[in-house]
Amino acid sequence: MKPGAAPAAPAGAQAGTPDGAWLRVHPASPFVRGWVALAAIGFFFFRDTFERMLRGGPLIDQQLAGRAPWLLLGGGVLLLLTVLGYILSWYFTRYQVAEGYVRLNTGFLFKQQRQARLDRVQAIDIVQPLLARIFGLAELKFEVADAGESAVRLAYLRMDEARQLRAAILARAAGVVPDPAHPGEAAAEAPEHTVLTVPPRRLIGSLVLSEQSVFIVVGGVVSVALSALTENRSFYLFLIPAALGMAAAYWNAINRGYNFTAAISPDGIRLRYGLLDTQAQTLPPGRIQALRVSQPPLWRIFGWYRIQVNVAGYGAAGVDGESSSRTTLLPVGKFPDVLTMLSLVLPDPGTPDPVGTFRAGITGIAGPDETRGSAGEPGADDAGFVTTPRRARLLAPLGWRRNGFTATDTALLIRSGRWWRHLVVVPHQRTQSMALEQGPLARRFRVADLVLHTTAGPVSPRLIQAGLDEGRALLDAQAARARAARKRQTSEHWLDQVRALSAEPFQSGDPSRTAELSPTAEPNRQDDRQHG
Repeated sequence: MKPGAAPAAPAGAQAGTPDGAWLRVHPASPFVRGWVALAAIGFFFFRDTFERMLRGGPLIDQQLAGRAPWLLLGGGVLLLLTVLGYILSWYFTRYQVAEGYVRLNTGFLFKQQRQARLDRVQAIDIVQPLLARIFGLAELKFEVADAGESAVRLAYLRMDEARQLRAAILARAAGVVPDPAHPGEAAAEAPEHTVLTVPPRRLIGSLVLSEQSVFIVVGGVVSVALSALTENRSFYLFLIPAALGMAAAYWNAINRGYNFTAAISPDGIRLRYGLLDTQAQTLPPGRIQALRVSQPPLWRIFGWYRIQVNVAGYGAAGVDGESSSRTTLLPVGKFPDVLTMLSLVLPDPGTPDPVGTFRAGITGIAGPDETRGSAGEPGADDAGFVTTPRRARLLAPLGWRRNGFTATDTALLIRSGRWWRHLVVVPHQRTQSMALEQGPLARRFRVADLVLHTTAGPVSPRLIQAGLDEGRALLDAQAARARAARKRQTSEHWLDQVRALSAEPFQSGDPSRTAELSPTAEPNRQDDRQHG
């Protein structure tokens, strides 16, 4: 297939299938989804039989021997109805890719049709639960703008069909036009380059040094001390639910973060992770609305960081492991890994010294000698971060020189936290609205908080305790920058935006390797911008 051309036939269809044909999911799909119901039926009817076998007793209880045929008949009818329901569910489940939409019809008694515009696709995931992996199946789900949950979930397809369908949807959503010379050619999956992986031992180490581990250790010490002082052993009982919850949280984190791999391709950022249940995400360029780099106190020992993002269509991150893992761009990594992921999200950092700017945002702090004025004027360090005025240091004795902001040509950077460090990055065109908030104490010290509104997610951009005059100036300046950035972004098709970019991403390492990894870089073009 020529560059810039997409197939006319939908992926996942057999050769010769006309464009827009309605296709069915794999016949085993309802059984993979509903195996729990079959297992429950088997447990209900055969639990007593299994227990008697373990005790060496007869297979059938003598008291039920006369009713055994009727029980078997009832169980067989129930099993038959369940299987029949699965078959009807599969038969009436069809999907279609045509006319710029993907449509999914389900239900035989209560019918439902869900559809999503291809040019509104925000992210595409391929999910393989353990049972689906055994049968070589995969679930394809993709998000659209302003959707709190997946708009379409195709479960299940053969793995090759799922990958082919994803390639076709990505090509069409990217604005790739069909090649008239090869109208029936199937979409080829875009090539990718792996940019980083997270070693399992680092993932386990990050969990050991997490805040939850500190709380359980402190709780254990307090329980032991109270038990020793009061001679009451019941305090140990409080540790049992905490230990069980911690073990479950650790297992979920390892199961979902194991073998984390990030790659870049022309159709977006690809993330793969999972131990038993594997998941492959594709985040199109420019769909990430906000980003946060975090560092808990104990992670400073090894220089580890975490990156979380807001993605349009994902909605707010819940407490379950799946939603939190889908909004995690980097579970744990070092500073060069952070720069690598930042270069993928923000190919043009908008500053001649991106490494210095982001280092100051993540690890920097304005020193006393760098604070201007003594009458409450804002301080600024050497990377241009404007911090909380000295007059408001009583509101944040430890963090007033850390809290601050700076703006590049392409993004607003907000840093906060002395012990729990945070750096929030919001591209200018992703700023939806802003508000200045000021409480009674803030009015007394003439400071205010600036809140930026983006799509729902784990990142809540908020500038803490900025000088009142600086906050007002930032409100006006950021509104102007957002309007200008949105005017430059005139197409919903991200491939058009990618072609329009002229700057290559900054990244730690070899500049030639950076150009090779970048989906926005032009071949054989050298960039004299500083690479971190």
